[in-house]
Amino acid sequence: MRHLWLAGLGLVSIARRGAVNAANDAAHKVETLKQQADRLASQAQVGVVESLASARQQGEARIGRFSADVEARLAPVLVKLGLKPQSMAKPRARKPANKTTAKRTRNTPVRKPAAKRAVRNGRA
Repeated sequence: MRHLWLAGLGLVSIARRGAVNAANDAAHKVETLKQQADRLASQAQVGVVESLASARQQGEARIGRFSADVEARLAPVLVKLGLKPQSMAKPRARKPANKTTAKRTRNTPVRKPAAKRAVRNGRA
């Protein structure tokens, strides 16, 4: 009887130790999996943020090119309508001036005063 009692006590002790070790191993695995999930989530977040930043830069560049293209195409129309001065409409490349030629000045003609109309007396 005594041997049976001691064998049963040993079995209970070994089973208890195994259960505690199994619980500790499970807790450790859960913690490891949680850390891996956090690491993967942060890597995914960084990847998404980088791809969004890249897409944003490409989009801004395309919008800039599109805007410049639209402005270049509309500039002559705006000049014809008088909504935009011609100097602002299309910047031209200037040729370098020769040092020997004198600078031309534009002479505007002097306007003559308008002739006065004769006042008509009404016929009665």
